[in-house]
Amino acid sequence: MMRLRREDPRVVGSFRLHRRLGAGGMGVVYLGSDRRGQRVALKVIRPDLAEDQEFRSRFAREVSAARRIRGGCTARLVAADLDAERPWFATQYVPGPSLHDKVAEEGPLTAAQIAAIGAALSEGLVAVHEAGVVHRDLKPSNILLSPKGPRIIDFGIAWATGASTLTHVGTAVGSPGFLAPEQVRGAAVTPATDVFALGATLAYAATADSPFGHGSSEVMLYRVVHEEAHLQGVPDALAPLVSACLAKDPEDRPTTLQLSMRLKEIAAREAQGLGDGRPPAQRARVERPTGRIADEYAEQRTERRTGGGTPTPRAQGPNSGPHSRPSSPRNQPGSTAGRTAGRTGGRQAPRTTGAGRRPSRPDPKLMRQRLIVFVVVTLVVALGIALAQRL
Repeated sequence: MMRLRREDPRVVGSFRLHRRLGAGGMGVVYLGSDRRGQRVALKVIRPDLAEDQEFRSRFAREVSAARRIRGGCTARLVAADLDAERPWFATQYVPGPSLHDKVAEEGPLTAAQIAAIGAALSEGLVAVHEAGVVHRDLKPSNILLSPKGPRIIDFGIAWATGASTLTHVGTAVGSPGFLAPEQVRGAAVTPATDVFALGATLAYAATADSPFGHGSSEVMLYRVVHEEAHLQGVPDALAPLVSACLAKDPEDRPTTLQLSMRLKEIAAREAQGLGDGRPPAQRARVERPTGRIADEYAEQRTERRTGGGTPTPRAQGPNSGPHSRPSSPRNQPGSTAGRTAGRTGGRQAPRTTGAGRRPSRPDPKLMRQRLIVFVVVTLVVALGIALAQRL
């Protein structure tokens, strides 16, 4: 937030302004409050746009459409004055960082977090589209992560379903890298347009970068239309769905309802720890045991692969013949087990707990190591679930 400037108004309608929240192509957004203390995000339109009658007409249609949106994933419209010298509208103030700021400061999110956020956003888009509105500028900076879940904000360039993406008043029509190909071509926008933007947003949350890289607006728009998105770093659980959202043809993209249901399934599975939900770059390396414990670890893995404890052939014992069984690593010459096996015709004698013989129970050190690994994995899964619920 920034302090009010000298030229900024102090009161708009029934709201007192306190801070600047930001500025964009349409005007300035302020933090305000009414007499009851309810906080709002209030946008005041630029003076040059306020003088354009065509803009005023479009602005009135957009405010009317925003009033029809009913859903918990959008910032609710509180008040508006379309006839003021400088038109304005106020929406519910959403505390919390934007998705863009959170990823920029803390790095890529986990698959569980991304799926939970994406499921809520796609469900919110269902309500938006049912109201006959297409957002047209869905991107990480227009998604706020409130304590009650993500919220979609800034419907400033939203438009009725089927309208053209072009504008005649100089306002922005979207953000390069998150625009759908049909927007770049100037074709009609549909709910599938927002699905494309959501796919690019989820890719950003997973990689901290746009799936179409960086460059000038012209370069970015060319890539959106003609090149495939780069999804390296997107968790395997999400990559196929994100790729489907970024299909060039709107008909090939999933609907918002399909997207919501699939993301809820992924979020539930990842929260239960049934998949590695961390981004590849952040996956911790598994510490391997060393020394004698390492030998026992490798030996047990070998036994599991060869059928529940059957020794793996390595070398023939001293009493081996063309029809005898190959001996295990423990049946080597010079070892107690090997000598016993030789005396019993290649069969290993029953294990005892006497001196010089291996105990029948697992090594206590190995058991402690397994217990530590189990506890660490359990804590990591619990932490992931808690973070997903807080978001």
